Amino acid sequence: MLTKYGYNTLGIIAIISFLLIAFSIYTNSTAFKYLLVILSLLLLGFSLNFFRDPDRNAPLEKEIIISPADGKVMLIKKVQADRYLNQDAWQISIFMSPLDVHVNRIPVSGKVEYLNYIKGKFLTAFTDKADKENERMEIGIKSDLGKVLFTQVAGFIARRIITELELGQKVNIGERFGMIKFGSRVDVLVPLEWSPVVKEGEKVKAGESIIYRLNK
Repeated sequence: MLTKYGYNTLGIIAIISFLLIAFSIYTNSTAFKYLLVILSLLLLGFSLNFFRDPDRNAPLEKEIIISPADGKVMLIKKVQADRYLNQDAWQISIFMSPLDVHVNRIPVSGKVEYLNYIKGKFLTAFTDKADKENERMEIGIKSDLGKVLFTQVAGFIARRIITELELGQKVNIGERFGMIKFGSRVDVLVPLEWSPVVKEGEKVKAGESIIYRLNK
């Protein structure tokens, strides 16, 4: 299954691949002909893999927050959340490589209370200051369990953030809501009454992996 967020990009890449193959027909060099064909197939294959969108089943447990992104947990720390939460909080940062699924999913059921798009730099997503300086989309959800803030952060390669959400919209855990194209990160911030249940370096899946549990 391919994500609808990639249809336009896939169309452009398919045209480029077709043109490369068409051009190869008219070249006299056999080696160059094969090079163009291989390049076009690799480009198309990478794009189809990047925009894949597998079905996911959210856990049925309550009092959990799940990962909004596929990738590796690159950072877990306590921070002062000065937007939306306005209190001390846990932050989990998930880095998405170009080989990961890039469709983002809702981490907790509730209502969208906060949307804030910030233009910024395009530093590599795994640098510590990317969450403060890079272009990003901040999303706040008010759930029955409290507030959750998560941020789509553009990276060095990623230059397009897609967020299909509106203020006041009701959302369900595990639902698709957007993506970041070509490598990036997502940060998830919650108040300290939650506890991280993942470790740095651990791989997680959007819509399935539990990253926080509410303290009893």
